[in-house]
Amino acid sequence: MEKLKISVVTPVFNEEEVIGHFHDRTRAVLDSLPNIEATIVFVLDRCTDNSLAVLREIVRRDSKSKLIALSSRFGHQMSLLAGIEKSLDADAIIMMDSDLQHPPELIPRMLSVYQRGFDVVYTTRQENGGAGLIREAVGKTFYKLLSKISNVPITANAADFRLISKRVASVLVNGFGEQNLFLRGIIPWMGFNQVGIEYIAEPRFAGKSKYSLSRMIRLAADGILSFSTKPLQIGIFVGVGFACLAFLFSIYAIVSYFIDRSIPSGWTTIAVLLLLFSGVQLIVIGVLGSYIGGIYQEVKRRPRYIIEEEIYHDEAR
Repeated sequence: MEKLKISVVTPVFNEEEVIGHFHDRTRAVLDSLPNIEATIVFVLDRCTDNSLAVLREIVRRDSKSKLIALSSRFGHQMSLLAGIEKSLDADAIIMMDSDLQHPPELIPRMLSVYQRGFDVVYTTRQENGGAGLIREAVGKTFYKLLSKISNVPITANAADFRLISKRVASVLVNGFGEQNLFLRGIIPWMGFNQVGIEYIAEPRFAGKSKYSLSRMIRLAADGILSFSTKPLQIGIFVGVGFACLAFLFSIYAIVSYFIDRSIPSGWTTIAVLLLLFSGVQLIVIGVLGSYIGGIYQEVKRRPRYIIEEEIYHDEAR
């Protein structure tokens, strides 16, 4: 029986304390699977710690691991894309984080579901491993908002811990030219046979989350701009709403003028209308600016990532 070829793609950014434990635990799970040929692909997003040296040693010891080092920090999503592009020879690709919050022990179950004919096996968190209240609130708000304003079904608490088949990976790499790929939206949008499984997120083994609140908000904004034009339409409704408020206040201003003669003629009306219409204009201009900024990033056609070096077992040794 021919072995199933699997590639586990994991982005790494400043994880020197945990990456060795991740490798040992993941490799133990992969080696326990029958008729599976599994490679771990580490994608190093330009670090400031000793992660590169740790990964070189791992690749030197493990002939079934390889390292892709990016030339700069291109972000989590682009790191995943780089690993996928270098794994197109695999029958299935598993994406997971290297901080051990994505339990490697779930891999056999994901493969079992994949072998039943599913092209995408995604995961949803049941617990978030001790994430802060603010991060939890931002995450829930984002998914609710994106689900309401987008035509793409986005699963709440979906993680970048998923399995995709070879044909999905090929379409993902060769069929999309977008600079800012939001994988949690693109993959559901692609269709194919998809199914979700639940897991409990573990606390971080070591270190701290590399996704700051500002980076989470930026990722959320990218997701919304990539999958919906409704914010542009919302600007119209906001304008109508403020126009109604201005009309109601104009009635109030007129009544006040006749009741209280001490108010300078026209002052209240002018001040309120300026505030209302300036607010509407700034909101609409801000929405338009976000979309124009996205277009600007796309038309420059810069590479989504740059690989500085690829390190294989023989080279590391």
